[in-house]
Amino acid sequence: MTDSNAIERIPTGIDGFDHITLGGLPAGRSTLVSGTTGSGKTLFAVEFLSRGITRYNEPGVFVTFEETATDIRRNSASLGFPIQLWEDEGRWAFVEASESISEDTPAVGAYDFGALVARVEHAVRQTGACRVALDSLNAISTRFTDIAVVRRELFRIASALKALGVTSVLTAERPEEYDGVTRYGVEPFVLDNVIILRNVLRQGRRTRTVEIVKFRGAPHRTGEWLFTIDPRDGIVVVPLAFLTPSDHASLARVSSGIPELDEMCGGGFYRDAIVLMTGPPGTGKTLAGLRFTAAGVEAGERCLLCTFDGTPGQLFRSAAGWGLDLKAMRASGLLRVMSGYAEVMSPEDHFLRLRHAIEEFAPGRLVVDTLSALERVAAPRTLLDFVIALGAVLRQNEITTLLTGTPAGRISSANAPLITSDVAALSDVWIQLRYVESPAEIQRTIAVLQARGSAHDHSIRELRIDGGGMHIGEPFSGVPHVSTGTVDPEIAWGASESEVTEGPTR
Repeated sequence: MTDSNAIERIPTGIDGFDHITLGGLPAGRSTLVSGTTGSGKTLFAVEFLSRGITRYNEPGVFVTFEETATDIRRNSASLGFPIQLWEDEGRWAFVEASESISEDTPAVGAYDFGALVARVEHAVRQTGACRVALDSLNAISTRFTDIAVVRRELFRIASALKALGVTSVLTAERPEEYDGVTRYGVEPFVLDNVIILRNVLRQGRRTRTVEIVKFRGAPHRTGEWLFTIDPRDGIVVVPLAFLTPSDHASLARVSSGIPELDEMCGGGFYRDAIVLMTGPPGTGKTLAGLRFTAAGVEAGERCLLCTFDGTPGQLFRSAAGWGLDLKAMRASGLLRVMSGYAEVMSPEDHFLRLRHAIEEFAPGRLVVDTLSALERVAAPRTLLDFVIALGAVLRQNEITTLLTGTPAGRISSANAPLITSDVAALSDVWIQLRYVESPAEIQRTIAVLQARGSAHDHSIRELRIDGGGMHIGEPFSGVPHVSTGTVDPEIAWGASESEVTEGPTR
């Protein structure tokens, strides 16, 4: 049943943002977008108008108090917004208000914004605008010291916009990321809706988030949502921009490149499966990723191989040691390699780079080695958002994916990164590689802990790596000897002694 009292929404067209607002901004109302320097306020205002023109054929008016129209045209051109063309077509109009509040203007209590309101009204009627953006209100509040006047005139502007029937966005500066909504605090009381953009320094990197503080009379999602600014796509809210429901699930199987592992997984991986393989360094994760890639190339599939912990030269050398010629695979046009270190950009930007490569190359398989590298530059929630967004893109395109990760434990180092159980829960298949200690040597084992929708081997099997590659042997028999301080029992098995004898039941 439709709620007759529900407030009409106008979609912004900003990637993922309308998911947070449950449909867009309340139509015919004014929304305050507040943020610190560099948080994306002006871009939000520009995109609100630009997406309105390109996606919904809704003209717009941009009122600028600080930047010139020339600067905004030039900056927006890099995102593919032809503002000059829209002006020529009568679909975009600028109102440059900076002269009205210049440094030479007397700061008197009786200052009247009536002339500005009249200019905005004229531009709206001339273009037939449905959307208006004002950037930025701080040019008013910082110039005029009488807050009562600022509040009165701001109310006058908001009332005039409402009378015109337009949906408007007004930006404002805030001094701190988590202290107050705006510098002077009068704007939130005048305007119907309040959105905060943040640009917080975390782990040596800036992280942008968006939060809806107030939507008067309209439901919305709460909390902070990660977003990034892409040179091509503008503002992108991660992961919401990519979450679209799908009822389809592939029944086709593909090979992992390791016959014994295919058998353990019930005949291979489903074509749209996301496979997580975890294990300490040296247990064979990279080798498994290379074999998975080689099997795809042999089957005539395009493969995308992404590593966050090394250079292409190191990767090619490692592959050659196991008889795999990645250069020849790349020369065939069936392999693309993305290699580098996690620290070169934020997790959100790594995701967008991957997304663009998927759109351009259209791979059938993807290997990401290793997710743990991203934990050096990302908080757990950020990494989880990365996986959720990536998973949505992969499932939409039926890309068989192998993700690798390194668990924590004394076998590697006290500060080794940890792949959370949440990431495993988002995967279709979870394969765990482990070290165990026998009286004579350190041995490797492999177990399939999870394979959704498929029968799978429940045993823990021996794993050997030599010049010929990876070899999976018989189920491991008996309980290995574990020496204190060398190999953590939970890393060795992650199970009790009785579970070792019978095998995992997950």
